[in-house]
Amino acid sequence: MESQKKSPRSLTLLSGVFFLCVHLHLGYGGDCPADGRTWVPSKDRCYHFVHGKEDEIKSYTFERAKSLCQGFELLTIQSAEENDFVIEYSPQVWKGNVNVWLGMYYDTNSEGMRWLNEKPVTYSNWEYSPSPSDLLPMDTCVALHSNSGKWENVSCTDEVENGVVCEVAQTEQAKQKPSALLSALVILSVVSVIGISAVIWFFHQKHSVGSAVITAFEYHPPFRVLDTDQSCLLEAEETDSVP
Repeated sequence: MESQKKSPRSLTLLSGVFFLCVHLHLGYGGDCPADGRTWVPSKDRCYHFVHGKEDEIKSYTFERAKSLCQGFELLTIQSAEENDFVIEYSPQVWKGNVNVWLGMYYDTNSEGMRWLNEKPVTYSNWEYSPSPSDLLPMDTCVALHSNSGKWENVSCTDEVENGVVCEVAQTEQAKQKPSALLSALVILSVVSVIGISAVIWFFHQKHSVGSAVITAFEYHPPFRVLDTDQSCLLEAEETDSVP
């Protein structure tokens, strides 16, 4: 009876751990491009901070920055959280203040700033104003100061900056693709729970069988002759001894 009560509990525990592992397995976040460069994931985006060669002054024109991110996007900032992520991660790549090119340009149709991916600018963090008077609208680009997170209008043709960040969105296919490590952890977790449950069941069964064997082979005292039988034997011996 006790074994029958414990079995459903073990199955319930096993099922719970299994479904938890599967949930974590399927809920794994997206993956970043595997193109040999270092991509840093954040939310549903991936970022590549162009490091450049050590002990060499970094200097990138706007066109050079776009070419370094060919096939991806030059950094676009859509929220204060994303802006904070860039300035907080920058010290892990660069030393000192770095001016990072933003993928923004002046759109003559809307007469305002617009991202290179044609999305409107819904978030901004200007240091001064979005339209300084000393720059022609067609020559207006934007750089982000890594020490403050503020944006500044700069010349697209005359200025050179020392920071480039490429950006790409994580695809839906990548989000559904589990990693080999996570798959191994899921399998290991399920096998471990099954193994532990089997050991507990084995020892429980062994204990139950052991108790039954001990009961079957319970100690019984050796055969004893009753007192009446002993009296009969004594009388028979006396009779035989009489001449």
